[in-house]
Amino acid sequence: MARPRDFDTDVVVERAMQAFWTLGYANTSPAALAEATGVGKGSLYNAFGSKRELFERALDRYDRLGAEFTAELLARPGTTRECLRAFLYDSVDSDLAQPIRRGCLAVNTAVELAGHDPDIARAVHRAVERTMTALEARIAQGVRDGDVPRSLDPRATAEYVMSTLAGLRVMARSYDAATLHRIVDTALAMLGSL
Repeated sequence: MARPRDFDTDVVVERAMQAFWTLGYANTSPAALAEATGVGKGSLYNAFGSKRELFERALDRYDRLGAEFTAELLARPGTTRECLRAFLYDSVDSDLAQPIRRGCLAVNTAVELAGHDPDIARAVHRAVERTMTALEARIAQGVRDGDVPRSLDPRATAEYVMSTLAGLRVMARSYDAATLHRIVDTALAMLGSL
């Protein structure tokens, strides 16, 4: 008869996500996962099957948390420009507040794995697409509300904002807040009267 688990699966996935985010997939050894989660290697593999399966669960958790973060920021009162500015500022500020600047787990994963792993590429694409869809919806709302010019295409603008965010998350690993905030302000200014 199998022993019951003496750990909370969600807590383990959260801790594993933090380890993968800090170290990257390849550099997160089974020993590092055991140390980060507080669960023995054997128990981890019994519960999650493999390092890869645990990583996929961690990436899915990151995607869900990112979607909640995005939805909360984009739903705040204010103009579209104010919401996008808050979203971009808060994204980089959260990176800068960490003891180790890690950037974005999805961006890091795209760089490390997506080029040679179609399953991971699809997972990263889903995460990015979810954020772009939320951005597109907020920009389209701005068009309806009259604070975004009708000449701006909501999808193309969302893609531009998303690519700016990806670049910011990489740059947050080595640049200061003033530089990153200036980039946000410049990117929004380039969108014209948004």
